Amino acid sequence: MARLPYIGILSFGVLALAPAAMAAGPTSPDQAPAVRAVLDCRKITDGPQRLACFDAATARMDEAQAKGDLVTIDQAQRRTLRKEAFGFALPSLAIFDKGVSKSETDSVSLKVLSASQDKTGRWRFTLEGEQFWHQTDLATMTFDPHAGSSVVIKKGALGSFHMNVDGQPSIQVQRER
Repeated sequence: MARLPYIGILSFGVLALAPAAMAAGPTSPDQAPAVRAVLDCRKITDGPQRLACFDAATARMDEAQAKGDLVTIDQAQRRTLRKEAFGFALPSLAIFDKGVSKSETDSVSLKVLSASQDKTGRWRFTLEGEQFWHQTDLATMTFDPHAGSSVVIKKGALGSFHMNVDGQPSIQVQRER
């Protein structure tokens, strides 16, 4: 019962902010405001005004990057981040998949740094980039994995992952960290 006034205040606060948000116009979740400001300068037809707009907007963008409010990455950096994050269920990382083919986001090729079996016979792997994976099924491999082995991990159905070690039939795995 004591929480009811807080809900009313919160509701009032949200309603008070709504007109301001609508007046600002729609924002694109794919673009930071600092980037949008630079792109909006292209709409100005008067040369001196357009240049002044670009100068001001790029200065704000530079300041935002210096403060860490804006981070820009290129395709090579995105590829590295996708590879490092592969196997984690983090929908917010999907922004790094923009402009990339599905085949690039559904598998990753890495090298084994170390491999060992636990007491149940399942394999545990440390891979490049300090990725830790463990086997979840009881499938066996003809040849034991070792440091330097090549692995390909592919996304499976329902959030599963399958690892091929040195071209052998796949085993089911899960990423730990």
